[in-house]
Amino acid sequence: MFEAYSLRAESVAEAAESLRHKVEGLSSAQRADYYSHYKRALKDPDTYAVLNWVFLAGLHHFYLEHYWRGLLNLGVMLVGVALCFVVPLLGGALILLITLVELPALFRSQLIVEAHNISLGFDIYREIVS
Repeated sequence: MFEAYSLRAESVAEAAESLRHKVEGLSSAQRADYYSHYKRALKDPDTYAVLNWVFLAGLHHFYLEHYWRGLLNLGVMLVGVALCFVVPLLGGALILLITLVELPALFRSQLIVEAHNISLGFDIYREIVS
C-alpha cells in the first residue's frame, strides 16, 4: 500500500539489471520458457493507473494480486461511503484518507508496476532453474 512512498527508481533499475543478467545466463530453451511465462504474467502500468484513478477503492491492488491490501482499501472506502449517510464528516474523512494514501500510487504507477513485474521475473527465474 505504501510502496509509492518507499520505492526508489535506482533500486528498481538495479533489480532489473540483475534479473537481465540472470536471464542471459539461461540456456536458449530455458530462456524461451522464461520469456513465455513472463509475457503471460506481465502487468500493465496503464491498467494499474486507470484502476487507481477511477476506483480509489483498491481495485489496483487486486490487479497486482495484493488481495489483502485491496480488501483493506475496499473495506475502508465502503465504510467511508456508508458513514457519509450517518456521520458525513467522518465518512468524508475516511474517503479523503484513502485518497491521500493512494494518490502517490497513481503518479508512480510506472515504477510500482515495473517493480512488481521484476519480482514476478525473479519468481519465474527461480521456477525455471529449479
